[in-house]
Amino acid sequence: MNKKAIFFDRDGVLNEDDGYVHSMDQLRWVKGAREAAGRLTKEGWLLFVVTNQSGVARGYYGEEDVVRLHQAMNEEFGKYGGRITEFFYCPHLPGAPVSRYDKVCSCRKPEPGMILKALSKYGLDRNRCFLFGDGERDIEAARRAGIQGFLFPGGNLDTFIRKVLPPIKD
Repeated sequence: MNKKAIFFDRDGVLNEDDGYVHSMDQLRWVKGAREAAGRLTKEGWLLFVVTNQSGVARGYYGEEDVVRLHQAMNEEFGKYGGRITEFFYCPHLPGAPVSRYDKVCSCRKPEPGMILKALSKYGLDRNRCFLFGDGERDIEAARRAGIQGFLFPGGNLDTFIRKVLPPIKD
């Protein structure tokens, strides 16, 4: 239980939040995101993505598109020496037009379900886990999961992480 991990929101942190991004041709990387993933992986951090994907519930794209995009993103991170251990996504939305996704769940942020699942599945130490998000719902999900969250204001992600991440001994 001494594993350290970084959780990232996806849209607005790793890639620009251009609205319902679901393919690599739509994706624009946040500056420093790939470099941060590479550096953190090399430093022994497990990396996770926790992302609300209401576009699935709205019928804009399918879960297979989300999975395909995440695989392609991980391939790109690999070019920088980075690796996302697992991508967690929530396809649910109360009142969704696609009925099977119309529900209140424990995974849609600010609920902490995706983070709690990773903590349990990978035996992570909450005191050695941090989340980087671009919205209050991300920070609230981190708080509810018992980990520290940082609100990313934009700019270079790697520079921001270097500035705020506390030193962690292995």
